[in-house]
Amino acid sequence: MSLPYAPRYAYYDGKSQSTSPSSSSFQTIDPSSATPIADIHSTSTTAIDSAVKSAQKAFPAWSATPPIERARILHRAAAILRARNDELARIETSDTGKPFSETSTVDVVTGADVLEYFANLVGGGGMNGETAQLRPDAWVYTTKNSLGVCAGIGAWNYPIQIALWKSAPCLAAGNCMVYKPSEFTPLHATPLAEIYAEAGVPPGVFNVVQGGGDVGAYLTKHPDIAKVSFTGQVATGRKVAGSAAGEMKYVTMELGGKSACVILPDADIDQAVDGAMMANFFSTGQVCTNGTRVFVPSAMKSEFEKRLLEKMAHIRPGNLHDPATNFGPLVSKAHYDKVISCINHGIKSDKATLLCGGPETPAWLASHTDKSYQNGYWVQPTVFTDCTDDMKIVQDEIFGPVMSILAYDSVDEVVRRANATDVGLAAGVFTNDLNLAHKVIAKLEAGITWVNTWGESPAEMSVGGWKMSGVGVENGKKGLEAWVRNKSTLVEMGGAVPTVFAKL
Repeated sequence: MSLPYAPRYAYYDGKSQSTSPSSSSFQTIDPSSATPIADIHSTSTTAIDSAVKSAQKAFPAWSATPPIERARILHRAAAILRARNDELARIETSDTGKPFSETSTVDVVTGADVLEYFANLVGGGGMNGETAQLRPDAWVYTTKNSLGVCAGIGAWNYPIQIALWKSAPCLAAGNCMVYKPSEFTPLHATPLAEIYAEAGVPPGVFNVVQGGGDVGAYLTKHPDIAKVSFTGQVATGRKVAGSAAGEMKYVTMELGGKSACVILPDADIDQAVDGAMMANFFSTGQVCTNGTRVFVPSAMKSEFEKRLLEKMAHIRPGNLHDPATNFGPLVSKAHYDKVISCINHGIKSDKATLLCGGPETPAWLASHTDKSYQNGYWVQPTVFTDCTDDMKIVQDEIFGPVMSILAYDSVDEVVRRANATDVGLAAGVFTNDLNLAHKVIAKLEAGITWVNTWGESPAEMSVGGWKMSGVGVENGKKGLEAWVRNKSTLVEMGGAVPTVFAKL
């Protein structure tokens, strides 16, 4: 039986390697119906070696290409991405289960934004170093140098966006990349490689390998990889970082969180509820920066919950290609089982109050015209209240549409409780008092913070976690620094070598 999408193989030397040896194969699944949509051929270690060699071969010429010329090529790639936005968004919807209303307006668009940003940055002098005059006859200058062949390991929740977040600064800085997409959402990688090639990126500069954790592990430890950029959960990230650091490789780790969404006492109720819903139910809760610990003043809690229940009606699951749909299934059966288990734990073990949702099959599925959806990984958006800090659902990253409401009585208290976690990816506050907002944000231990909004991460904004949530940043000017190594040179022009070994 033919599947909706063509098989996926490794991509290197500027082409799909359909004849290269494969260690095994698997199928990627449409989460909305649990049906296979493409065969994926895992890349063998021999083929991974070939992909790395292809990148090594391309590196000298690509790194020597003037930054402005690299910028022109990347701008062409961004233009192709925008022209093919809907086509690529449909692939993302099939692979991730996210509604087309989201993938068509966020995933490809924001990835193209980042590509344009780094093209502009290097084209406008972003690779320039610094100079400092030490004294009249001596000065220091620095240069930014490409690293070499880098590994990008993507995540399943924002496949093409994350691929671009990694490859855009990597390629702009003159590096080459071997990219491994998540085995759960691998369809985007080959189209992206083909778009780069069409734009003029030389063969070997952007390469793709396919497979699971074993492929990622081999790539991470490969002796010819200079840097590893990984996005994923904390436990896996610690292993990847440890492996890479042991080989003295550069690393960027964008890991998970259990972020605090703080509603301050003077906040507008409607805005606070809207923000909390965006922080919990966008992308079916499968966002690493989600603010799943929602802290609400005790005096406001009843009214907050009332408005939240009213607005929960605006969450619309259904046909993923209907523009009105704004809520999809979870990405896989394994993840579905995990989220349902967490919801059950919240009810049975944590004894939290279930305000809405729960582990049962969503009622709308029974009447949906597409009966295949009944086999998909659909869950109800779920809200627990009367939560306490020691509950498992409050402490653990669920990565699903599960909100925990926690009451508090003072600002000092909420700051202390918000920081009582070993992760620190994101945090946010909602308030009408901007002076108070800045004071609270300054005390929150997180690398990404918002005031009166949630989730927006523009290309200009450097993002990265504190504590166990990561190492380094992506995007913004600082994001380019993660893909270069600096060289400092001191020049003495006095006509004599300074020495302590002169004749007395």
